[in-house]
Amino acid sequence: MFHHTRIRLAATAAAVVAAVGLTACGSGSGDEIVDKPKAKASADADSGSGQDKEPDAEQTSAAPEVAKVGDTLGLKGMEAGSELDVTVVKVVDNAKSSDEFFAPEDGKRWIGVQFQLLNTGTKVYSDAPMNGAKLADDQGQQFGTVIADITAGPSMGSDVRLKPGGKALGWIVFEVPKASKPATVTFGMDSGFAEQIGEWKL
Repeated sequence: MFHHTRIRLAATAAAVVAAVGLTACGSGSGDEIVDKPKAKASADADSGSGQDKEPDAEQTSAAPEVAKVGDTLGLKGMEAGSELDVTVVKVVDNAKSSDEFFAPEDGKRWIGVQFQLLNTGTKVYSDAPMNGAKLADDQGQQFGTVIADITAGPSMGSDVRLKPGGKALGWIVFEVPKASKPATVTFGMDSGFAEQIGEWKL
């Protein structure tokens, strides 16, 4: 129990420190929700192989699409040249702990979301990605992250640094009530303080 509490306090402290630092250097507030996925390579290839009118029809029908698991969103940070392509690769509901001494609190479960980050900007990306991630259920309740290792695979690092063109892949874990039905997961740069927040339907 002590180990469990200590990790939760560490996660909270990290988020608070990040929030204080970012408040001092910017005022992003998640004013823009980005939920239109970037075109996939296969879709681009297909669009060049049909008649002139067919790609236009495909693009029109795809326009209302919102991002879901497997899709990539292009996001911008608070500074010029700070950009990421963020992909929700996989989601595991009721994720299992890889630490026998650490598990969800009674009445709750873990949901693991595997993110891939690609630095598409001109500046080095340096952040704690878990600070910018949130999960919401179908009732509108929002849940933060916990520092936890799960059997699905390696966790996303708590201090990720990517040079332009660099990638990071890892799991971010959320603790939610057992009765909650996950609806969306969001991610924002600059520990969630950037004006653009990406949203994926689950």
